[in-house]
Amino acid sequence: MIIPKFELSLKSFALFLRELATHPIFKSKKIMNVLKKIVLPLLLATVWISISEFIRNEFLLKSYWVDHYKGMGLEFPGKPVNGAIWGIWSLVFAASILVISKKFTLMQTTLYSWCIGFVMMWLVIGNLGVLPYGILVYAIPLSMLEAFIASWIIRKLA
Repeated sequence: MIIPKFELSLKSFALFLRELATHPIFKSKKIMNVLKKIVLPLLLATVWISISEFIRNEFLLKSYWVDHYKGMGLEFPGKPVNGAIWGIWSLVFAASILVISKKFTLMQTTLYSWCIGFVMMWLVIGNLGVLPYGILVYAIPLSMLEAFIASWIIRKLA
């Protein structure tokens, strides 16, 4: 059996998206509203959160994490599967912000989501003894900024 060669180019991808956009399902106002008001803000906030987390933890604070884990006789978990789990965490965090933003102002959404996403995580990993407390000087303001921008994205687009 001969398997056809699948080649993905930018041009073929653009043609695929054009075909997809003209599909009858996208002519439904309900579906377009869901895509515009839920899916798009959720995905953009997820991308922002993922980028923010990556820059903070892989570039700015990586040495804190590695040294802290080394001091405990452990290897810092930096395999691709760990990155995938953080991607899922980013999506869940964005979804939480989306739900919270329906009832609260931008600043309330930011504060509540920051507490849910970060303060609770730091309490747990601090209790487990794997939180390098020295990072909090940097992580607190950067995570507040992350929560604010994600909340702003969602409130602006949803």
